[in-house]
Amino acid sequence: MTAGAGRARIVFIAANPSIDRLYEVDRLTHGAIHRPTAVVARPGGKGLNAARAAAALGARVTAAGIVGGRSGDWIVERLVEIGIDAPMVRSAGETRTCVSILDHSTGSLTELYERGEGIEPAAWEALEAIVARELDRGDVGALAFSGSLPPGAPTEGYARIARIGAARSVLVLADTYGPALAAVLAELPAVVKVNAAEAGDATGLAVGDAASGVAAARILRDRGAVGVVVTLGIAGGVVVSATGEARLVPPDVRGAYPVGSGDAFLAGLAAALVDGAPLVEAARRGMAAGIANALLPGAGELDRATAVRLVPGVAVTPL
Repeated sequence: MTAGAGRARIVFIAANPSIDRLYEVDRLTHGAIHRPTAVVARPGGKGLNAARAAAALGARVTAAGIVGGRSGDWIVERLVEIGIDAPMVRSAGETRTCVSILDHSTGSLTELYERGEGIEPAAWEALEAIVARELDRGDVGALAFSGSLPPGAPTEGYARIARIGAARSVLVLADTYGPALAAVLAELPAVVKVNAAEAGDATGLAVGDAASGVAAARILRDRGAVGVVVTLGIAGGVVVSATGEARLVPPDVRGAYPVGSGDAFLAGLAAALVDGAPLVEAARRGMAAGIANALLPGAGELDRATAVRLVPGVAVTPL
């Protein structure tokens, strides 16, 4: 988690970005008018959350994606302000907005996620061209994509991007689900990171603990993933690869802002892998980054020093 100009770059794909808005209220009451006590807006969606978190950890980051309308303009402007290189394809639609509402009386989050407007086939082809151009610069160590495909994108869209990365010997990290994940597995990604629900959906298993997480991870490896990380919420996660299987148990640290913790996990994982860490250690750093994310408002927001401090508290048990 140390910064350095000579480090390999990570390219994050923001295929379906959003403006992520967090509202904090004293009490959320159905049918009532609310005046938030705090408001946070960030360039978001899973890909941009991961990119911002990785940059906060000191990684060299590029975020390539598809944006549209005035919301897309706002996203690009904010990324420039925080110093993230962000080559973007312009689409005819308006980039979506996603809202999270934190109820301080219960600690619960209510989330409203727009699906997003459709993109044109040419927009996806332009995104692939951007990815190829960035990778051809020769300084990229990892290519990471996460979340849903936008409406109008090909089902095998992430698989096509994975193919671009594999052809250039770049580590491919996939954090997606459903048909998009099934297509990606055929491209033999270096790492697949999924949560319990996504692992269950992909394999047909009921995933809720370490044993079932390992079973699902083995299936995903059989289908093409070189290494698999299954996250289990507050129960931690499991890592399965050719070199072994391990369980990760997080420290007893709970934050009020869990939205984006999975994205921060991917960020920490990718940053550690490009630094040469083995998969289990990289997942350990990813888990610490996810916990750090939950301590600050705004998905993808974390304090680097906190993330570093949390790493030793993530216990690793070989299975």
